[in-house]
Amino acid sequence: MNKRIGIAVSLLAAALLAALIFMPRDNEPPPNTRIVLEHTYRTYIAPSCFDEADATNFLEDATLIDAKELGYLPHSTCTEKSLQGNNDSFFIDLMKELGIMERDSKDW
Repeated sequence: MNKRIGIAVSLLAAALLAALIFMPRDNEPPPNTRIVLEHTYRTYIAPSCFDEADATNFLEDATLIDAKELGYLPHSTCTEKSLQGNNDSFFIDLMKELGIMERDSKDW
């Protein structure tokens, strides 16, 4: 009887662990994501969008949390898309981190 309970508990734990690994979750860029502040327009630019940004010389290297604290908005739709969250599972995130799958964004 105790052996059956142990097996049932083990199977339940394995099923729970599998569900946690493969269950989709909301992912956002971390607050320390590197961005460029464009002080003239009071916007921020993702590094991958900088070449097409038409930026002035009033720039500063900063983090996403700095831009949010200043109330800056994304400079373009490219920046919005680049720093947009996703709904990937832990397993998919791990595959992207290991380079097995291609990342959605180069910036975070």
